Amino acid sequence: MRRVVAYYRVSTDKQGRSGLGLEAQCEAVLSLCHSRGWEMIAEHTEVESGKIADRPELTAALQSNHCNPHSVPSEERRSTKSQ
Repeated sequence: MRRVVAYYRVSTDKQGRSGLGLEAQCEAVLSLCHSRGWEMIAEHTEVESGKIADRPELTAALQSNHCNPHSVPSEERRSTKSQ
């Protein structure tokens, strides 16, 4: 079974407080994991502009011992992002 580390991000405090953007991202990732039989072992969430380079939760996700950012094909990363 493939083990997955998820990273969710919304750009504004309003999106973060509403939960709508984060909920949609989480549902998309959970759906993909379920359909592929993958196990989610960690989740990282951030409310941060894409223009800001300092994203501690993204850094933590990428530095995780369990994370291989190349393990999910790029077309799947894009499709999850667009959902």
